[in-house]
Amino acid sequence: MAKRVQVVLNEDIKSLGNDGDLVEVAPGFARNFLLPNKKALPVTPTVLKQVEHRRAKQAEKEAAKKQEAIDFQTALITIGRFTVKKQVGEDGVLFGTVTNGDVAEVIKEATKKDIDRRDISVPEIHGVGKYKVQIKLHNEVNAEINLEVTSY
Repeated sequence: MAKRVQVVLNEDIKSLGNDGDLVEVAPGFARNFLLPNKKALPVTPTVLKQVEHRRAKQAEKEAAKKQEAIDFQTALITIGRFTVKKQVGEDGVLFGTVTNGDVAEVIKEATKKDIDRRDISVPEIHGVGKYKVQIKLHNEVNAEINLEVTSY
């Protein structure tokens, strides 16, 4: 059996690891595929320092994104209630339903900030009233907003 060698990945490889990971692979795989195709670097003290530096920068960026999400969560809570106007038939029943795209537009109008509609979780809304809507702002930060559906 051949000894395994350590390499640092330069890009994400599905079955192996992510960019910047230190992995052990077979020597032939490293020598014939990873190193010639610039998908990995051999482990040296200099490369390890670069990996640590890259991870520190990534942690700083992630902390900044999380803080931005917390600030936006505070802004959403400060606004309090968002209103969606829809066409209503008899007995307060909507023509259609309120979608997460509708909620994203209302939030953009109020805050001037785009939110991906896929991060918004809207309950089944088929009538006029007040509802709670969940928004995922970050992996660790969620917001709950009050949504009022009215007729126009």
